[in-house]
Amino acid sequence: MRIAQIAPLAESVPPKLCGGTERVVAWLVDELVELGHDVTLFASGDSRTRGELHAVWPRALRLGRPRVDPNTACTLLIEAVSRRAGEFDIVHAHIDWLHLPALSRSGIPFLSTLHGRLDLPGIGEVVRQFHQACFVSISDSQRAPLEDANWCGTVHHGLPAGLFRPSYGPGSYLAFLGRLAPDKGPEDAIRIARAAGMPLRIAAKVPRGEAGYFKKQIQPEIDGTKVELVGEVDERGKQPFLSAAAALLFPIKWPEPFGLVMIEAMACGTPVIAYRAGSVPEVIDEGVTGFIVENEEEAVRAVKDIARIDRRKVRARFEERFTSDRMARTYETHYRRLLAAARPARAASEHLGTSASPLVP
Repeated sequence: MRIAQIAPLAESVPPKLCGGTERVVAWLVDELVELGHDVTLFASGDSRTRGELHAVWPRALRLGRPRVDPNTACTLLIEAVSRRAGEFDIVHAHIDWLHLPALSRSGIPFLSTLHGRLDLPGIGEVVRQFHQACFVSISDSQRAPLEDANWCGTVHHGLPAGLFRPSYGPGSYLAFLGRLAPDKGPEDAIRIARAAGMPLRIAAKVPRGEAGYFKKQIQPEIDGTKVELVGEVDERGKQPFLSAAAALLFPIKWPEPFGLVMIEAMACGTPVIAYRAGSVPEVIDEGVTGFIVENEEEAVRAVKDIARIDRRKVRARFEERFTSDRMARTYETHYRRLLAAARPARAASEHLGTSASPLVP
């Protein structure tokens, strides 16, 4: 198939540092190419891909200088995709809602993977306006606020099986990896680690809007020994950080749509201790890849029971459920279903003498 993938422009594909969506898109494109498809990636010019790169903007917006109005870059992104849409059998978008007006009128089959939370004001109205658009969720729990949307499936994220090397040692500290924001639960992670008598290492960035929160709530707790801030880590830095941990703490306080860090830890053989929220029950196999807890007290008990988890089984379950090969093959199935459903419309348009979308034979 000739497939277009539309990535956000905030980060490169894959991102230099943080950026879950862009990382997933990078893995998906490379796996689809491996499966024999002709894939074009619409992304920033500093992206790297095994497919054809259509550079929409020279550099990713978050790290690029000088800073630009993101609406300018996104307008150019939609225009680039619209001009080339007829070259593809299917278009796969990862940019929330921006593409819906243009692609809904293009006649080209497309689907949209939604990577964020869906309980914000206005999203329901967008879905009602584009009720025929096909959406993919990254967890079943993500769908709850939009049950009436045209869901064509759920595809859990996956990462390359060889990206991280598993470690089967017991680990010497607890790890926290993610944004330092209240909804990610870093304060809870600090209290859990202290109560369990284990050191905590935090690998995270401070979001621009959370500087005050960090300075007031987190920074006073960092002593460099019991609680250590190691900063934002890239792909290479995640390997030693996660594999040497006894467990990853994931005390989220919001409906996390997926939580990529959970499967990154599992790929390293590291179990996860997480609050029951969002996608957590879909990702963690209780007692096999970690523990799902309700509060801090249960999390502390889970830390003390972490030796019961077989790290080899953690890695094995990752390989069964969360590789990028499995992700790409699942998307491939959805592409073919969408194309098959579009064939009657193509036949009708040809009968009427109108232009038709190019589809696979």
